Amino acid sequence: MNSINQFDWIDFYKEFANTLLQYKNNRGILIEKVQKIYELTGIDMPTLERNKQLVDIDPFTILGLFNKSSMTIDNRNKIIVTVANLFDIKAPIPTSFDGIPLLNNQNATYYYFIDERDEDDIDTLWGLYESALMYANDSNSKNTLTVSQYFDLAINKKGNGNSKITMGLYWIAPTHFLNLDQRNTWYIYESGKMPVDLVNSLPIVEDKISASKYFEIVEKLGAFLSSDQSKLKNFMELSFEAWRYSEEINRQKRADEKQRKTKAKGAALADDDIETIHYWIYSPGKGAKIWDECYDNNIMAIGWDAIGNLRDYNSKDEIKKVMNKYYDPSRSYIHSACATWEFANEMKPGDIVFAKNGMHLIIGRGVVKSDYIYDSQRKEFKNIRKVEWTDRGEWECSRQSPMKTLTDITSYTDYVDQLKLFFEGESLDDIEAVETVYPQYDKAKFLESVYIDEKSYNTLVSLVETKKNVILQGAPGVGKTFAAKRLAYSMMGVKDPNRVMMVQFHQSYSYEDFIMGYKPTESGGFALQEGKFYVACNEAKKLQKIEGKNTAPYVFVIDEINRGNISKVFGELLMLIENNYRETSITLANQKEFYVPNNLYLIGLMNTADRSLAMIDYALRRRFSFVTIAPVFEGIETSDFGNWDTYDKGDDKQKKFAQFLKSEQLDTGYAKKLIKEIISLNHTIKEELGEGFVIGHSYFCNLADDNIPVSKNRLEEVIEFDIAPLLEEYWFDNLERANELKDGLLNALK
Repeated sequence: MNSINQFDWIDFYKEFANTLLQYKNNRGILIEKVQKIYELTGIDMPTLERNKQLVDIDPFTILGLFNKSSMTIDNRNKIIVTVANLFDIKAPIPTSFDGIPLLNNQNATYYYFIDERDEDDIDTLWGLYESALMYANDSNSKNTLTVSQYFDLAINKKGNGNSKITMGLYWIAPTHFLNLDQRNTWYIYESGKMPVDLVNSLPIVEDKISASKYFEIVEKLGAFLSSDQSKLKNFMELSFEAWRYSEEINRQKRADEKQRKTKAKGAALADDDIETIHYWIYSPGKGAKIWDECYDNNIMAIGWDAIGNLRDYNSKDEIKKVMNKYYDPSRSYIHSACATWEFANEMKPGDIVFAKNGMHLIIGRGVVKSDYIYDSQRKEFKNIRKVEWTDRGEWECSRQSPMKTLTDITSYTDYVDQLKLFFEGESLDDIEAVETVYPQYDKAKFLESVYIDEKSYNTLVSLVETKKNVILQGAPGVGKTFAAKRLAYSMMGVKDPNRVMMVQFHQSYSYEDFIMGYKPTESGGFALQEGKFYVACNEAKKLQKIEGKNTAPYVFVIDEINRGNISKVFGELLMLIENNYRETSITLANQKEFYVPNNLYLIGLMNTADRSLAMIDYALRRRFSFVTIAPVFEGIETSDFGNWDTYDKGDDKQKKFAQFLKSEQLDTGYAKKLIKEIISLNHTIKEELGEGFVIGHSYFCNLADDNIPVSKNRLEEVIEFDIAPLLEEYWFDNLERANELKDGLLNALK
């Protein structure tokens, strides 16, 4: 690692850290400078005090102003340059921020607001800060004792813990302090990348680690990193490698999870490099009877203890069946099974939870901090997650809460926005979360990752912009969903999953699911609920108000669009999606005027190999443009596969695919023979079944694992478990033929 260039932020952070110490006893001037930073940069100042009347501040929170996960690079640089000018920092402005841990934007101050914190909270943080700088300058026994005393005091203040406290210490002296954030802790203890004997010698990391255990970890890891045994040489390289490797593992986990789960109905599209925060409404027992316990112990808990560990079940349906067994067999338990499943499997650390009592009273807000835990030692409510409860009180909400114990309300953005206001104390425009900037995405990035040439891309975008409605059709495995997502992002200019919504049609999908309708509640009644398309249209309208009529695309993706009864699902809105009728209002069941906005684009996905489908609805064909996505195998000359780097045959799609296969580290010999056999197989399929049944290229994408070349066994698994079932479906009346074609693929690997 080129540590000199990679970690050029260190000198700036160190100088600024020492400069801040000068303001320990002159915090009024320091607050004025903080306010000046935002005045000069034009960036909205974050909420540092509930009423914005800032009376005190600590140095770690100031450093956190430009070290938050949601902050754009541009805003980060603006703040740093302004800091350098206001505080007369002579060190060069950083060009890289590798190895810097970042605060959660929802928990970015090191203190609680003035009416909730103790009088000495901020003084304690200054004490830790000063003693840490003294320790970094001279690690003698006296300085070690002092910093340890302040460490134990600070980490046990409400709202602080291992991650925040050690992160702050790492910012100011990364050569002396190790950040024990979630990534680093995982990398050290669980990744398998550290020597077993070293890991076994380290103290276990508790929720709020003591100074003695923390410094023992620092000492032992520091000694190992400076030895010949370690490729990583310091805490900075360790922090960067933990981030890099965890991202790699997370991408794989997300890919595996996507394969395991059925396609989520109506959920916003996520992406590999984006973690989407979900918002939940939670009832801490009937009548909020366990709220005090949850708040005091920083947990959330649900019942259904009789069914045991929720992770023992593979589906909501399994949970529902066992609920029927142990509880009232006459009830359906559909909603209860959904809530328990989501609690155990879909909720994730970083999600936001709003606690409720009854239908309209919100009593708290918190941030999920752990995965699901089954605590058999608890007398009741044994299913728990750790939560950092940030707020407690009573807030009357005009909108009725869902009746379930736990409900994902992420897609109900109006409701979420209303709840946020209770805890922000400011208008939506002032909420710091608007600083969240997603990765930039344009045509060039689309063409890098999707096997469509530039001319086809330009045509596709033109069709979407003029027609408003496009269907991507193609055989299995051609990457229709992948292309749809990237097309949406390229039109937006950013990878923003909040501006893309996806549903999957099926034979039972209805107008009530799509637009609006009355649905049963757990109490036995019915309630009018908004459908996914209705919600998407309202989200698009919000964007119009913010950015202008046609400058803020919102994309609605319909998977398996040909499986739904189009006339039944769309109802009267079938006409309104046409370009000529956009912005034309009608009255819906809720007696409200409704229209489809100009900036909403529909992308349908259609599998041309689906035998179960009848003739496509003419109404659908008339209102959508159809674009075929084809496999990229055709045109590749396998005789020239000897060197991926120099492959220049065919059009851009084939060249890019060859380069992708190189990145996948496919064995050239295997790939050459296998792709040749796939091309031959596709010719056979075209002749016997038709072009809509060919095998797509995506079956051979994303097979590499941890930079290990794709093995013959992995390719055999693709053939046996992905392609062979397709062939058996195609030749369901001639399995001998299907097996013959499968054997041809397997023989190519011998």
